[in-house]
Amino acid sequence: MPATVDASGDEPPTILRRIASMAYESILLACVLLVGFLLPELALGMAYNIAWPGWALWGHVFIVIGAYFAWYWRHGGQTLAMQTWKIRLSTPSGTTPTLAQLALRYFLAWPSLIFLGAGLFWAIFDRDRQFLHDRLAGTRLVFKGG
Repeated sequence: MPATVDASGDEPPTILRRIASMAYESILLACVLLVGFLLPELALGMAYNIAWPGWALWGHVFIVIGAYFAWYWRHGGQTLAMQTWKIRLSTPSGTTPTLAQLALRYFLAWPSLIFLGAGLFWAIFDRDRQFLHDRLAGTRLVFKGG
């Protein structure tokens, strides 16, 4: 079944292109977490002998990753990995998603991944080949070939 084209005339990226982008994104996130999480935590621990509880550390990780994605999605709709694989985040009408849509997409992506990737497998059966968290947040991934 062919996927529908959005209002901007863009088609969804293939599943393989998305997987490649996510693999690259995981490498980039390791670097983001090194700078935004590990270095500050080490500095606080060494300078002030502070050891945060586990829930606070997970909260810090959640905020750092969320800030990374929100910034890039809001400013051009693409992270570096998405730029490399020519994938862009938009709304079905082709506009930049609102901050509320971006926050909802980010929050919903976590269970989408944690539950054995169920929200990612959703794209195989979705008529527009969109992830479940995109469907629920009113966003979509499009292929920006060229």
